[in-house]
Amino acid sequence: MKFVLGTKLSMTQVFANDGRVVPVTRVQAGPCVVTQVVKEKTGAAVEVGFGEEKHASKPRAGHLKGLPAMHALRRFRVEELPETITRGALLSVAMFKPGDRVQVTGTSKGKGFQGVVKRHHFHGGPASHGHKDNARMPGSIGATGPQRVIKGMRMAGRMGGEQVSVQNLEVISSDPATNEIVLKGAVPGATGSLVVIAGKGVLEVIEPVAAEAPVEAVTASEMPAAEPASPPEAGPPVAEEPVTT
Repeated sequence: MKFVLGTKLSMTQVFANDGRVVPVTRVQAGPCVVTQVVKEKTGAAVEVGFGEEKHASKPRAGHLKGLPAMHALRRFRVEELPETITRGALLSVAMFKPGDRVQVTGTSKGKGFQGVVKRHHFHGGPASHGHKDNARMPGSIGATGPQRVIKGMRMAGRMGGEQVSVQNLEVISSDPATNEIVLKGAVPGATGSLVVIAGKGVLEVIEPVAAEAPVEAVTASEMPAAEPASPPEAGPPVAEEPVTT
């Protein structure tokens, strides 16, 4: 399983190879930092962080000691843990190739308090013949047997602001240089909201910058003999000032 965190940017459209217009969503994903690796009997869990945090709390700062402060932390369970996945490793969108199928999870847009027609897609009641002002009413909400409203009854209430997952979204392109991934279709959430992109595959780590070559130790016998220093050139005489007491 491969995964990455990102921020929803905007929706646009691209042209496919056959000339069709494809609606897509641009996501700024990664690079994500591996903040914790937990090994268990049934597998392992990998925690990754994304985004900058200006004012991190003391518990989070202690948890991320030695790493940059990050705004979002998410934990994922993996069956196989590659050896390259260690604390401080970086994950990017280079893992996702065009044509991959992924699942995107985000928080849906908040709609506020809505009625049953918009919230549950009720068709409403008749608009005439004695049905004044009840075209969008819910109708009966209870039975005569138990004199109460059954738990789970679909009624008016707050809509949106919930975790939503959309499966089988196709990856159109991914650019590791700009950390941007383009997905076919709509992605849940508002612009700038956090989304989680996950799919089948193996986690890949960004190759670290090559370190400088270590300096070899040299013994005293192998050191070249130092050349004798030449005497300093004689300059013009300097007159001494008399000392007054």
